[in-house]
Amino acid sequence: MTAQFSRRLAVFAAAASISLIASNANAQAGGASTPKLPTRWAKEVTNPYFPLPKGTTYSFSGRTPDGLETGTVTVRNKTRIVNGVTATTVNDRVYLDGKLIEETDDWYAQDADGNVWYLGEDSKEMKDGRVTSTKGSWEWAVKGALPGIIMWSDPTAHVGRKYSQEYLKGEAEDFATVVTLGQSVSVPAGSFTDCITTEDGSALEPDVLETKTYCPRIGFVLETVPGKERIELISVKAP
Repeated sequence: MTAQFSRRLAVFAAAASISLIASNANAQAGGASTPKLPTRWAKEVTNPYFPLPKGTTYSFSGRTPDGLETGTVTVRNKTRIVNGVTATTVNDRVYLDGKLIEETDDWYAQDADGNVWYLGEDSKEMKDGRVTSTKGSWEWAVKGALPGIIMWSDPTAHVGRKYSQEYLKGEAEDFATVVTLGQSVSVPAGSFTDCITTEDGSALEPDVLETKTYCPRIGFVLETVPGKERIELISVKAP
């Protein structure tokens, strides 16, 4: 499962055939489904439950069984072309007891209907300032990797439905399910209403499930693993 706190303008002539491949591949990833790949894309990611305003930095913190985990998620001004789609780049840094243990660039794009897609990641596990592993890295169309949904345009229409967030066999097989609507939540960054929660997992780690909370106009605010960890949004710094 990816360690990011957060865990796209092109027309694809082969969209129908790619969609069929996605369906078959994701059937292997815990039965999660992926909707038909879009042919039209928005210029920016503006979904109210997953907005990505460029230059914004989100800070997170929480206790885990391994120690104090902190992190920063920064929406970069630069973009990346992923399989012909212009993707927003989000830099994610994770620290354990003050030491950098992972740095990831994630790539997202929003389709014309407002759904936010996850197009890939460049992930590096770190120790003492050195890269120890790039496991979990993937990019749409490279080695058969397929994109997935991070946030629906209308989450209320997908409650209880398991959907793929990413797919590269043996490397990236995350999925999620919208489980609750209309939630209220308080974290150090503030109190929020009308939030949604998802239950996230991975076919590669079937015994691990995370609950994530997303709130309107701010996005991801809370991640919990029952009895183990609670990672909260501490602050938001606009550019």
